[in-house]
Amino acid sequence: MGDTKNFRRVWKKPKRPFNFELKMDELKTVGTFGLKTKRELWKSRTELSRLRHQARSLLAVRQEVREKEEPILMHSLSRIGLVEKTATLDDVLNLEIENLLARRLQTIVFKKFFFKTPYQARQAISHGHVLIGDRVINRPSYVVKVEEEDSIKLTPESIFNEILSEPESDLGSPETENIDVATEPAVEAKEEPAVEAKEEPAVEAKEEPAVEAKEDSKKD
Repeated sequence: MGDTKNFRRVWKKPKRPFNFELKMDELKTVGTFGLKTKRELWKSRTELSRLRHQARSLLAVRQEVREKEEPILMHSLSRIGLVEKTATLDDVLNLEIENLLARRLQTIVFKKFFFKTPYQARQAISHGHVLIGDRVINRPSYVVKVEEEDSIKLTPESIFNEILSEPESDLGSPETENIDVATEPAVEAKEEPAVEAKEEPAVEAKEEPAVEAKEDSKKD
């Protein structure tokens, strides 16, 4: 254990932080899960790297040690919903960063109570509107256990009990379902009767009689 005054960093920066594709991917993940800064994303990546390293280490040890240590790791991961109870070390190596971020309290509350955005769910948690059992949890990064999912609820005095509602269909979002838009009755266009064009009689051209040119006889 280190000195309590000198805390260790629990995250590591990427090796190429200014890579364009990496920056765009990070910004997309930050916006999808409503993270405050990239530091929260780096914490989850560091934790995922630690789990993969632990799984690779168990694959390299003797069979006796592996049979003893593997159930402990699988039990701890299955409690937080990352893997199934019958999962293997290969399933741990196949975990992605989205699997860890999906177990955050912020993500689960956002999907369960139909918040408009992940950032609105983060605000509700930070202001003490969310309960797990009888405890008020105000940390959006709290990792929810499987047995705690059914006990997540809003506080009775929370205003979100009134303004949040389940969308009526999968096509609509909570943003559009909560807004009453006055619609005017459609006005049917009347079809005007077609006007028949009258055909005018053709005017026959009169032939003028040919004028015979009279030749004057010339006298010598």
